[in-house]
Amino acid sequence: MKPVLRVDDMRAVDADALGAVSEETLVERAGTAVATWAIRLLGGTYGRHVVVVAGKGNNGADGRVAAARLRARGAKVTVVEAADAPARFGRPGTVDLLIDAAYGTGFRGTYRAPAVPAGVPVLAVDIPSGVNGDTGEACGEPLRADLTVTFAALKTGLLQGDGLLLAGQVEVADIGLDVSRARMWVVEDSDVAALLLPRPRDAHKWQSAVAVVAGSPGMTGAAGLCARAAYRAGAGMVRLAIPGGDPADLPVSEAVGTPLAVDGWSTAALAMAERCKALVVGPGLGRAATTVADVRDLVGRATVPVVVDADGLYALGTGDEIAAALGSVPRAAPGARERSAVLTPHDGEFARLSGAAPGPDRISAAQELARRGGAVVLLKGPTTVVADPAGNVLLATAGSPRLATAGTGDVLSGAIGAFVARGVEPHHAAALAAHVHGRAAELGPSEGLVAGDLADLLGRWLSGVRRA
Repeated sequence: MKPVLRVDDMRAVDADALGAVSEETLVERAGTAVATWAIRLLGGTYGRHVVVVAGKGNNGADGRVAAARLRARGAKVTVVEAADAPARFGRPGTVDLLIDAAYGTGFRGTYRAPAVPAGVPVLAVDIPSGVNGDTGEACGEPLRADLTVTFAALKTGLLQGDGLLLAGQVEVADIGLDVSRARMWVVEDSDVAALLLPRPRDAHKWQSAVAVVAGSPGMTGAAGLCARAAYRAGAGMVRLAIPGGDPADLPVSEAVGTPLAVDGWSTAALAMAERCKALVVGPGLGRAATTVADVRDLVGRATVPVVVDADGLYALGTGDEIAAALGSVPRAAPGARERSAVLTPHDGEFARLSGAAPGPDRISAAQELARRGGAVVLLKGPTTVVADPAGNVLLATAGSPRLATAGTGDVLSGAIGAFVARGVEPHHAAALAAHVHGRAAELGPSEGLVAGDLADLLGRWLSGVRRA
């Protein structure tokens, strides 16, 4: 996993390092890293013209060191003070690269960057100037970078808000700083292989069984997608119950149907989940008062980890009601406040649960809801935020617009349930599933991907990781 830091955390890391290494040394290392990436971006230095926009702080100092390194390699370099920069740089063909070293993660205010001729690549130092280092909000008119070279660790402002779009390709340069204080990490492919262990040779279906309570008469699609995804993500058995539905008409033939009444079904659903290792509840259930009561009773008395999605989230209520609704859901570890429950809201569901929309700092918003609810919160988005009540955050950045179609959330909840059933603790299971969800979508068509395709692609992507 790649560590991620907020601005204040990065300042603390810098301060800790100054006892062992000088600030000048750190600037030299950072500037050299920028120059190295600039050369890669240019494809060489001979005859190339590089413009460096440099501010007064360390960001500008990094840019000046990069300028010196590039000159030494034969490039023509012009250093322009950020405060004196023109409204526009050069004509097409007169500039080969612009290095944005005007302002760093600590900048506060409004920045209007100079215009750059079409086709001229931009390399940002640490973060595009004018982008808030914590929230990713653009303050003014920053340049969109083709490449951002950041130092020691990713910054939250590069992973959310406008920063996600303005940073371009992001590369982390190691300049010898200790970032072990990080409490946020970005999930990578290798984490899936490391944490999602292969099923043992003597595996049987009950070892990774998932119970799914979802759907309603005439609305079985969500239930089917959830159950199918759980199987494709490695569940050995899926027990599917659709309140008021006929088990003979299950949308997934491999699922084992359990009859449930239209209402008053929570006790029967608990019995169904007894031999399972995880319970998924919510997709397509509806929001009738009796359904809300049954969901709250089921979740409150569950004896296995619970994934709550869609209409299940509606039933939990708002604010401090959530922790009460989770009731006796088992805690993740003795003495831990975290219950083994995962809540998976999109923005609208999040606003109802918390009382307000996530706002620009989605990471902080998810952390606060997780703290108040005493559960893992997975906030869906271009960067999916998965926070636990202790404040630890895992980020999944593999999402894409391909996932913006009906039913993909049902697929995600089924995958989380399967990963929990396979023995991954809920916080990691939710983050791994969000990563796999996005990566699997990349195997599908760029246009016209539907949730049914995605469920089947989960197994294909996971099989590829296991072979790698």
